[in-house]
Amino acid sequence: MTPLSHRSVPRAIALLAASLLASPLALAHPLAAQQAPARVDLSALQDEAVRLTQEYLRINTTDPPGNEDQTMRFFARIFAKEGIPFDSASSAPGRGNIWARIKGGSQPALVLLHHMDVVPADPHYWSTDPFAATVKDGVIYGRGALDTKTLGIVELVAFLELHRAHVPLDRDVIFMATADEEAGGMYGAGWVVKNHPEAFRGVKLLINEGGDGVIEGGRKEFAIEVTQKVPLWLQLTATDEPSHGSTPHVTTSVTRLIRALDRLATHQFPPRVVPAVDAYFKALAPDAPAGWKDAYADMAATVKDHDKLLALQIRDPGLAALTRNTCSITMLTGSNKINVVPPEAKAQIDCRLLPDQDPDAFIRELGAVLDDPSITISRIMGFTPAVSSTETPLYRALERVLRAHAPDAGVAPLVSTGFTDSHFFRDLGIDSYGIFPFLIPFEDESGVHGNDERISIENIRLGTAIMWDVVREVAGKGVATPGAGRSTRGTSLPDWRR
Repeated sequence: MTPLSHRSVPRAIALLAASLLASPLALAHPLAAQQAPARVDLSALQDEAVRLTQEYLRINTTDPPGNEDQTMRFFARIFAKEGIPFDSASSAPGRGNIWARIKGGSQPALVLLHHMDVVPADPHYWSTDPFAATVKDGVIYGRGALDTKTLGIVELVAFLELHRAHVPLDRDVIFMATADEEAGGMYGAGWVVKNHPEAFRGVKLLINEGGDGVIEGGRKEFAIEVTQKVPLWLQLTATDEPSHGSTPHVTTSVTRLIRALDRLATHQFPPRVVPAVDAYFKALAPDAPAGWKDAYADMAATVKDHDKLLALQIRDPGLAALTRNTCSITMLTGSNKINVVPPEAKAQIDCRLLPDQDPDAFIRELGAVLDDPSITISRIMGFTPAVSSTETPLYRALERVLRAHAPDAGVAPLVSTGFTDSHFFRDLGIDSYGIFPFLIPFEDESGVHGNDERISIENIRLGTAIMWDVVREVAGKGVATPGAGRSTRGTSLPDWRR
């Protein structure tokens, strides 16, 4: 669909239009350039983030079907009220996307990105309504609290405050909320990249989900995602003669598939350590659990020790998955009738490849593992690999700010086992980083795509402060963040913050 937009609409009419979402609004702020920066009340900004997080979590954007047009309207009303220009577009009925830009100087633009859709939540297994944003003991429960609506809100309030406080900027800052990430992003970020390239005019830096911030056993760790294992989703189709269930043949499509999948399930692809993974483990080594410091510091040697690698897989499957290509068997289909042996049986498998792996070579290797010429392998989805440098202004700012707010936390460049929308932007040459500006208990991480997803109000306040400092440092003119290892409280800051 063509994006809806208009500019310089009288405020009363614009607000009415936004409430109906007849079109996105683009209200100029003619005095902004003439006004001195205002002082920012960080506490009030944190209060606002807590309130908006609850409002956002109460909008059900379960994908499928998504219904992100509802959250698109949520953001449209906010931008209309603030007088911030924005554009929106729907890739399909109900699949809304929205972006807004604050103009700055000539440096490459910065995007604050998150996705609006969430995975399903079965209320039967939750202690609260997944879409009620219930508060218990200072913790907000709701689907999307960790993945990734709260991140979107702390990005939003930082973006709004740049506008309200008239912060002098040396680059444009863009807030973007997209659909469909949980299903691959083809109705969201991927669609916007293809159909609205003007939204990324001049962009070279991007903040997205995909990082980590965790407290485990007294240790605190932030991880900034710089690359990902590459998803390669495949369908395996076995064929053979169909028959009646009462007369089993020596081989059938189903038995062929079962035997091939058993070979896959028991196969371990050869371990190896790519440079980005090696750098990640080396960064983790100083704070590694007892007995693992030396192993993390020299993963090239560790992966040659079968027992040590198996112990790592038992202790932390996510870290172990970074040392090899992997495939998980996730979906199976056979006959639709109990007494019919079908001519075809199918499986879908979720393979994740190391960033330097050639997918065609991997498919040939997989075929040898399955060892059955009657089974065909077809691609469902696959992305291209890319690594964002740790030598950019944005990465350095993220590292400094995280250390300033949590001096006792480690900060490492992360290789993610999962994928996010960042690959769409790395393909455009945009340095993209996944962050999680919160420090959550390790046991709460199970809420991501799990039951009782939740985040503490204290963490929302922390994330708001971190995001505000990152955005100001990267986009603000002449802004310096306090040095690493020092708290932001009581340090020299621009006069628009107190």
